[in-house]
Amino acid sequence: MPNNQPINKPISAYHHTKMNRIFRSAGFIALCGFAFVKGLPVSAQGTQPGWGEQNKLEDAEIVVEKNRVNQLPEANRNYEKFRLPPPEQKSQPVVYRYADYRLTDLKLNLPIRVLTIKPEELTKLYGNYVKLGIGNYGTPYFKGYFHNKRSKEVSYGADVSHVSSSKGPVENARVSNSALNLYGEQYSGDMTIGGKLGYAYDRYNFYGYNHDIERVSLDTLKQTFNRLGAEIYFNNQLSKGALQYRGNLGYDYVKDNYTARESNFKLNLGLGYALNENAAFNVDGDFSYISYKDAGSVGRTYFRLKPAYVRKTDLLNVTLGATLGYTNDTISTARAFNVYPNVRVAYELVDDQVQVYAGVNGDLERTTYNQLTQENPYLNQNVAVADVNKVLAAYGGVTGNLGRSVKFTAQVALQSFRNLYFFNNSPFDSSKFDVLYDNGTTSVFNFFGDLSYNQSERLRLGIKADYNRYTLDGLAQPYHRPALQMNLYGSYNLHDKIFLHSELYYISSTFGQIARPSDLLGYNLVLKETDDIVDLNLKVDYRFSDKFSTFVMANNIFGKNYQRYVNYPNKGLQAIVGISYSF
Repeated sequence: MPNNQPINKPISAYHHTKMNRIFRSAGFIALCGFAFVKGLPVSAQGTQPGWGEQNKLEDAEIVVEKNRVNQLPEANRNYEKFRLPPPEQKSQPVVYRYADYRLTDLKLNLPIRVLTIKPEELTKLYGNYVKLGIGNYGTPYFKGYFHNKRSKEVSYGADVSHVSSSKGPVENARVSNSALNLYGEQYSGDMTIGGKLGYAYDRYNFYGYNHDIERVSLDTLKQTFNRLGAEIYFNNQLSKGALQYRGNLGYDYVKDNYTARESNFKLNLGLGYALNENAAFNVDGDFSYISYKDAGSVGRTYFRLKPAYVRKTDLLNVTLGATLGYTNDTISTARAFNVYPNVRVAYELVDDQVQVYAGVNGDLERTTYNQLTQENPYLNQNVAVADVNKVLAAYGGVTGNLGRSVKFTAQVALQSFRNLYFFNNSPFDSSKFDVLYDNGTTSVFNFFGDLSYNQSERLRLGIKADYNRYTLDGLAQPYHRPALQMNLYGSYNLHDKIFLHSELYYISSTFGQIARPSDLLGYNLVLKETDDIVDLNLKVDYRFSDKFSTFVMANNIFGKNYQRYVNYPNKGLQAIVGISYSF
């Protein structure tokens, strides 16, 4: 083949490999030559300045073969972009509640109140707000909250509230509640020192009489309570050290419209020491001395000590301890010295998801006249007050979460009580209530359930149920203690503009014993049952701006005049409209 003929055929793999070797060899020789030239002395180059004849390029012929085609074998190429692996998802730990079971208080505060949800607190932008409203039944409404801005050194503030109704479901059924609270804390290193001071004034009328046949004076119906509370406390809960401590010193005082006076000096001390990462020893101590005066004067002393050893591992939590209690009450079946077990075992069936637990305990629960009148403000004069003795309780349950949004708790308990109190209508005045105690031991079977759903603080739904079955020794009925209480609640935040909150209560019927006139004995005691309570409440807030909003509250939407206590009908539909200002 002539040398000047263009090459049109593909080069074979053998010739291609051979040519690559030739090109690599030629390149290596050229590189070495270039390095050699660069390494020549500068003086050698300087002997031939300018462009002389010896520096001219010689004539040469260059042949460009434009039709030549070089084909190489196909190579594997990766067109996939570089990717980072997604971060590993970690499950959110579950926060379990370990509080001992305690019988639900009888108080059910159904009158109009603010059902707060998180956006109402406005703590992110403002430290203060006021609410003003007006409603039916002659109801003015006011609430104020004042607090300093966020600080690492101190925290202080105050809140004030007032709600009253000049009218009620029947004549003379007015009510008024006012409160003022001051509080503050100072932070110094790991130490926190704080205090609280509060005053409340409550006004009620005994309107549970027979309005058809009885004519009474308003002055004889009036009942008032002046309540004062003060407390100072300290703790080092911010410390990460092995030793944790806290202390509270408080004073409570209440005075009614008659002759009842109660002063309560109370002290609480707590100490915890971590033995290692998995074990700790805790001691809690409570002391209270009450001076109670009515027709007579009584001094009531109370002391409780709760040492416990706690050990926690990845799957198992164990508490071993005891409770020692003392009271000098002499009412009914009161016992001065009491010793109770305190044992609890919890095991995680599913890591950070589901936990089962069981335990045995007992307790001596402090009971005060101040507490009883907040549960039932229509108490008679000269009522008997005694501490509740939870002799023994065995319980077990399961708690945990399903994903990040659903949390649940279910528990059953069998308990035995002495001096568990009940409210019953007085046989001499059915508009007032006496405090009664069972002669022997009161057994209570309890079931408690709680299920809640929370979707990013936008939608919250939940249901709670509390069932109690009482076995009594001397009383005919568990007076005014309902067997079943349920609460269905929900809230929704619509674009941070409209906030809705609703609650539906169900309370099963209870019993009271009232006196009826009789020709032979003067009167007969008749057992009377109240109706089941179904109460629907709704609250709607509309926010015009970060500072101004308006609200509407409606309670007892079904408008039923149900009776929580015998002879005391509740108000029908109650509504309040108002405005809020934050600053």
